[in-house]
Amino acid sequence: MPAQLTSAVERLKAVVAQFTLAQRTLALIGVAGLVLGLIALSSWMTKPTMSPLFSGVSAADASAIVDQLNGEGVPYELADGGSTILVPADKLYATRLSVAAAGLPASSDGGGYSLLDDMGMTASEFQQQVTYQRAMEGELSKTIGAIKGVEAATVKLAMPEETVFVAEKADPTASVFVQTKQGVTLESGQVQSIVHLVSSGIQGMSPTDVAVIDAQGRVLSAIGGAAGSGLSDQQTGEYEQRVSASVQAMLDRLVGPGKAVVAVNAELNYDNTDRTSETFDATEGVPPLSSSTTREEYTGTGGTPVGGVLGPDNIAVPGGAGNADGTYLKESEVTNPAVNKVTERTTTAPGSVERQSVSVVVDAAAGGALNMVELEGLVAAAAGIDAARGDTVQVSRMVFDTQTADAAQEALAIAAAEEKAAEQAELIRSAAIAGGIVLLLLVMAIMAKRRSSRARREALDLGELQVVDTTPRLPFDDDDAVLALPAPEPTVDEAAIRRAEIGALAEEQPGEVADLLRGWLVEGGKR
Repeated sequence: MPAQLTSAVERLKAVVAQFTLAQRTLALIGVAGLVLGLIALSSWMTKPTMSPLFSGVSAADASAIVDQLNGEGVPYELADGGSTILVPADKLYATRLSVAAAGLPASSDGGGYSLLDDMGMTASEFQQQVTYQRAMEGELSKTIGAIKGVEAATVKLAMPEETVFVAEKADPTASVFVQTKQGVTLESGQVQSIVHLVSSGIQGMSPTDVAVIDAQGRVLSAIGGAAGSGLSDQQTGEYEQRVSASVQAMLDRLVGPGKAVVAVNAELNYDNTDRTSETFDATEGVPPLSSSTTREEYTGTGGTPVGGVLGPDNIAVPGGAGNADGTYLKESEVTNPAVNKVTERTTTAPGSVERQSVSVVVDAAAGGALNMVELEGLVAAAAGIDAARGDTVQVSRMVFDTQTADAAQEALAIAAAEEKAAEQAELIRSAAIAGGIVLLLLVMAIMAKRRSSRARREALDLGELQVVDTTPRLPFDDDDAVLALPAPEPTVDEAAIRRAEIGALAEEQPGEVADLLRGWLVEGGKR
């Protein structure tokens, strides 16, 4: 190991050895947090960007595609409940081509007009008819499945057989099964769009020949154009909500929000009525369509009839008067007058309002100054009340019970205050942790700086010290043994030692030394 690295390790060990237990714990926590942050940052930076390979695929196709990706060793992720498959962006197009080469996803090519591509030349007429019907069903199913909120759809067609032995040909019918996404309910407009989509795609099919059923078994549209019970209840509820919202918006401007309650009960007619009426009107002054006149005239000599002329009660009148000159005249006219003919055919769509009733209750404290007669007229106008149809409206003024509302408002206020306090506590905790980390880093930086300043001290080169023999000798004869006195003990400079200790203390703890000197100066000034 190099000498520089060894010295650095030794200095680090010396610095760590001088830490207290708390300082070591904080330093360990800081180092661990720094390491974890670096690992998370590196994993996030090295993570590949994922892009959707396929979305909206069925469970069977998703399973087959995942098996294909596992076989090829391509990393993937599943999203949207497994209907969306994500792969790295740099491998997106290559993976899509390889998966498509394996015939996946298979559900998208399992129906529709693609069935006609594999039909052989030796197929019988029955096979051709059935294949064409399956192709139509597949195309309609895929089109309905593209509607927002629809997860899957199945269309079954009943096509009557064409034959010359039947006087009246039956109309084709269709049944549509719709499975919606979780939490989604088809609106009446969407059901009607499905009905018209299917009926327009089949020749000779009318919208009344399409039945729509949802995954819960509810009939949304029945054969004959009648709305199912589920759809009729939905349409009735939508109408009541629309009328109630209109009246409530007006009352909120008059008495304030929450000071009035509106209830609407409506009865809608879902019968499909087809009526034809003819009206004839003879207008005067209009020339007739046709006119014929017949005239018979006879002139000759005549006589009195034998027996006379018959009188009353078939009694002959002797000598009765007759046509002596024998003249006969008869005229007749037949006229075909012009008569106006009006033929009217009326088709009543289902969903018309038969009767509705509106009930309004106003808080007595807020609506004490209102004229109830005028308010009832305003409510009737806003709700479209028709007295001839049997509609009723009732407006009353009563005292509202606000205990529940006050308790709910108080609970909301308490919940908001607790949430705000929790947010503040979380903010304070985060700030404390951040401050502790910053303080730890500052302490470590200061201590490292002090250690480095100590290491930079220059050592004095005193050179090679020579030992001087200062032992005193006594003058004796040369033959006599030399008696040496013991060497004196070295003297210790206690003042120099104290100065050195004070200097070291001042370098290690300058703040405490400064406070101590400042206290001494203050005490000396007081004296």
